[in-house]
Amino acid sequence: MRNSIKTALAPRSIGPYSQGIRTRDFVFVSGQLPVDPNNNEIPEGIANQTERSLRNVQAVLKSADCTMNDVVEVLIFLKNMNDFAAMNQVYEQFFEVPYPSRAVVEVAGLPLDVLVEIKATAIADCRVTHQTASLR
Repeated sequence: MRNSIKTALAPRSIGPYSQGIRTRDFVFVSGQLPVDPNNNEIPEGIANQTERSLRNVQAVLKSADCTMNDVVEVLIFLKNMNDFAAMNQVYEQFFEVPYPSRAVVEVAGLPLDVLVEIKATAIADCRVTHQTASLR
């Protein structure tokens, strides 16, 4: 069984997809663009856009009763790989050791001409954290 996640704390989907899906075992957060859900504005620069995208991921997770500590995998789309270091500095502030697995991919373009899009997968049984999961 799967349940759609919908929250006003993250931007509305711009296409035929859910902000996220919760299954029995996982929460799948759709790619989050750096759009402020309060005013639909997109901040300038890769650091600000990375922070906004991660806050949107956080909001979708929260509506599924999860946190960033429950994230096990992240996929980041960058418009320009030269932004990697600046993106990474912001990213690091949102996660704790052990960090989730991650891939970063440079793409030709992103919706709304943004610089970054971030999607994530988390453990749905959010009482199981990275620490306890590693003990199993």
